[in-house]
Amino acid sequence: MGFRCGIVGLPNVGKSTLFNALTETAAAQAANYPFCTIEPNVGNVAVPDPRLDKLAAIAGSQKIIATQLGFVDIAGLVRGASKGEGLGNQFLGNIREVDAIVHVLRCFENDDIQHVDNKVDPIADAETVETELMLSDLESLEKRVPNLVKKGAQGDKESKIGASVLGQALELLREGKPARLTVPKDEEEARVFAQAQLLTGKPVLYVCNVNEEDAANGNALSAQVFEKAKAEGAEAVVVSAAIEADIATMPLEERADFLAELGLEETGLARVIRAGYKLLHLLTFFTVGPKEARAWTVHQGATAPNAAGEIHSDFEKGFIRAETIAYDDFVALGGESKAREAGKLRAEGKAYVVQDGDVMHFLHS
Repeated sequence: MGFRCGIVGLPNVGKSTLFNALTETAAAQAANYPFCTIEPNVGNVAVPDPRLDKLAAIAGSQKIIATQLGFVDIAGLVRGASKGEGLGNQFLGNIREVDAIVHVLRCFENDDIQHVDNKVDPIADAETVETELMLSDLESLEKRVPNLVKKGAQGDKESKIGASVLGQALELLREGKPARLTVPKDEEEARVFAQAQLLTGKPVLYVCNVNEEDAANGNALSAQVFEKAKAEGAEAVVVSAAIEADIATMPLEERADFLAELGLEETGLARVIRAGYKLLHLLTFFTVGPKEARAWTVHQGATAPNAAGEIHSDFEKGFIRAETIAYDDFVALGGESKAREAGKLRAEGKAYVVQDGDVMHFLHS
């Protein structure tokens, strides 16, 4: 599975520049005026994972297939978006469809780039967008929860569950807090909460867009954002969208030297992906053979049959067992045959919980 991140923020904070860089396309028009992105642009990028290249080299794989990460570039929000200002209803609807929110915040000074409030204050920007999302959720739940309470009182089980968990979310919103602070008491409530697709129920990754000279260590503005993220249990990364745009047009063999000159060990894309994986509780497993080496993504806690189902639904239905080798063992021993001889290939059943880096082969009926 992949996951889709919606890139949001106020106009002119670098959303489309970052999107173009991340997807290495010019699909989104980056321009110095509000609402240059009217329709959401969607791009899938290969998730960089050096482990996959190493596995492919050991197995002599003809093809390497990385897992995919989806980005949705959503037009800039403004105050009043929850009431339809600035095409707000359309944009809020687009956010509802993603798994996580990548909130780009301007953490750089540049007199040539207009800011809608004529000041650079990433915390205020974050609060502006969050307020609009909360107002939209609040309006939605104030209509839905009373109906759920009424139906629940009449004996409808699903409505009773919804009244409980969404009622909790409504109280949080009335207190000026995001719905993601809701704590479902069981799997049923968690399912209903997820189905509600609340805008503030989604996990948030703050991306601090900084100037080139601050790309390695951030600055005072990005430090404020990291404090905010820590207090909220969110994630934050520092990225220079301008640098990412340069890297995107550069030959692969030149990128490492370019990054080294800037004091960087990896691209902003890699940092965003790692933070996104942590935020969404994801992990990667691999299938490796002479034809192809491939990375797959599942949620933490996924069982072997769940992983098999990512490859094909029939594999999950007819699951018998999984032959599994830990990544470190596969690499240290030089492949599947040597791992088998050393007793490092394990036969795992339906209850096995997949670990990050597992190299797996599924047997099914």
